[in-house]
Amino acid sequence: MAIDRRAAVMITIVTLVVAGVVLLLIPRSVRIVQQGLVGVVKRLGQFHSIRPSGVTFLIPFVDNMTTIDVRETPRTGDRQEVITKDNVSVAVNATIFSQVVEPRLALFSVSNYLVAIDNQARTTLRAVFGSMSLDDALSQRERINAQLQAQMEVVTDKWGVRIHRIEIVDIAPPEQILRAMALQKTADQEKRAAILLSEGQQQSAINVAEGAKQAAIKNAEGERQAQILRAEGQKQAAILEAEGRSRAINAVYSAIHDGHPDPELLAVLQLDTLSRFATSPNAKIVVPFESAGLLGAAQALRSVLGAVPSANHTPALEAIGA
Repeated sequence: MAIDRRAAVMITIVTLVVAGVVLLLIPRSVRIVQQGLVGVVKRLGQFHSIRPSGVTFLIPFVDNMTTIDVRETPRTGDRQEVITKDNVSVAVNATIFSQVVEPRLALFSVSNYLVAIDNQARTTLRAVFGSMSLDDALSQRERINAQLQAQMEVVTDKWGVRIHRIEIVDIAPPEQILRAMALQKTADQEKRAAILLSEGQQQSAINVAEGAKQAAIKNAEGERQAQILRAEGQKQAAILEAEGRSRAINAVYSAIHDGHPDPELLAVLQLDTLSRFATSPNAKIVVPFESAGLLGAAQALRSVLGAVPSANHTPALEAIGA
């Protein structure tokens, strides 16, 4: 009876020991790797394998697994003072977006890749800002980001870490530099305003002169056109007057020719014309070249018309008598 009791106690103790060992070994032999992480397994202190996310089994007390985050991780570094090429001290802060692409290298190539990335970013920031002036640093952030990424990738590739991008968060010059920049900006704006004002006045003067020029051209063209029109009118009037005189002369000539005039009638017409010259206010009197013949004709006409009563005498006949 005592032996059975001792056997039952031993069985109970062995069962409890086995259960304790099992409970102790299960956490060491069965591990769960979360999504976005990978497990790096070391067997007896040496690299053995890389386990993906999910359930993985290990040999207790032989295998040791370390999880590595393989997601893209943004890290904002501490603000640090850097000196530019023109010896200006500025406070700079940057955010680094990195991702582990080779977990084995990240775990075994460097003691702590996160600390190594931060320190490398500090030295790279000093080198990049030291190669450019303050004006370039403030206006060329894209260039700074590209240079930082290119220089850091040369080093981080050996650690199994990829630098996706680097963004400069803030660049803070000293207070006196900010005041000087504000004064310079104000002066530039005043200079630009003065230039724009002078250009506006110049353009206004040019526009006024151009308007006056165009007005003078238009006036000259209008005067020229008016003179041309007046000349055309005078030309047409002269042509019409000449045509009228020609028609009048033709009509008189036709009438005289159709009337078959004799020398006595022609002499009367000539004498009548001379009497009109005599009564004219002009100081000069034109005497025809054939005055002798005209006088002879007048004597003949006087003898013919001698018998006419004195009441019917014309001024032309009185002129003949004189």
